[in-house]
Amino acid sequence: MKKKIAILSSSIVLCILAAFILYQKFEKFLPTSSNALTFPAALNTAHIQQIRTNTPIDSIQVYKGQRYLELKHQDQIIRRYPIRLGFAPLGHKVQEGDGKTPEGSYVIDWRNPKSAFYKSLHISYPNMADQQKAQQLDVSAGGDIMIHGSATSLQMKIIPQLRTYFPQKDWTWGCIAVRNIDMDEIWQLVNNHTAIHIHP
Repeated sequence: MKKKIAILSSSIVLCILAAFILYQKFEKFLPTSSNALTFPAALNTAHIQQIRTNTPIDSIQVYKGQRYLELKHQDQIIRRYPIRLGFAPLGHKVQEGDGKTPEGSYVIDWRNPKSAFYKSLHISYPNMADQQKAQQLDVSAGGDIMIHGSATSLQMKIIPQLRTYFPQKDWTWGCIAVRNIDMDEIWQLVNNHTAIHIHP
């Protein structure tokens, strides 16, 4: 029995590895190839500390239509990252399960170092206006809206290269997803209570 489980586990790992290799090889031919996106060069520890000291991040700006997120110090753009959104991204989130990413002004109010998708920063949706709207419609406003990575910690253990994986399409339940390598930077650069403004 144990031998069968070991063989099955090995087969699953090999299938995942083969799929990733094929993705890496042929991804540039897909119609929504991430090669067309501009990903920032990775920061080292010294660069991150320099930003935290000289130009600390005081707001996050998310532009849903353009699919990018900016970390800003006053009016200066410090970092910009491509993003993926909820699977039905157009419009403001109204209820749980609608697949929409919220629009409006919120704050980063807590964080999870062991998120389902690597690491995550929690967005303070729903606010009072969101709750009132949901009550009027007699629905649940939902919650647990995060900025998080795109590959799970387990997937990363199996295939470390997934640190730079970026899905082709919007796929979350309303969260904002970035590459895990970008999530590492955002995690270090953004403090709790930082304002986040999500634009259509």
